Amino acid sequence: MNDLEFVRRCIDGDKQARDEFLSLYSRLIYNYIYHVLKSKGCKSDPGQVDDIFQELFRSLIDDDCKKLKSFKARNNASLASWLRQVTINFVLDHLRTTRHMESLEAEDEQGFALKDVIPAENVPAADIAHNKEIYARLKECIDKLSLDDKYFVELHFNRKLRLDDLMKLFGVSRGAMDMRRQRLLRSLRECFSSKGIELDL
Repeated sequence: MNDLEFVRRCIDGDKQARDEFLSLYSRLIYNYIYHVLKSKGCKSDPGQVDDIFQELFRSLIDDDCKKLKSFKARNNASLASWLRQVTINFVLDHLRTTRHMESLEAEDEQGFALKDVIPAENVPAADIAHNKEIYARLKECIDKLSLDDKYFVELHFNRKLRLDDLMKLFGVSRGAMDMRRQRLLRSLRECFSSKGIELDL
């Protein structure tokens, strides 16, 4: 039985399939939650991990299994890799919504405040249009990547997760992470350059 058939049985309410789903994937999901929290500097709190774990499982089956139905095995993605990505997104979203709002005026140890990095509202329209055009070109390059590579780019370059943490999330060695990073940097630089964009990656 392939992953799509297995998910279909879970969606249809097959008790044996749902029990098997919990048995097969609960530890995997729990570990991903733990590692994401750790990578974001959160204290190791089993209660928080348990709470997020329960919320995530509820989200998979809420609204007649709406989220679980979104698994389509695109690009030959396995259920395990799909669940990894769902879990990482869920935890990051959870942290974003529960994080206390910081004052725009509050300064860190180096004297920087959020107000110093938020762009001014009176940015010229020409600059906004130019930035949108560049963004569209960058997106074209990123869209060509595989699902796992897109996720690596999002987590490492956008969300600033360290390679040591990604190594645990992806279940590969640090050397493999370094090689993936170098390969992606080379590929993206070449693609960006072909579109007339030079970025310092």
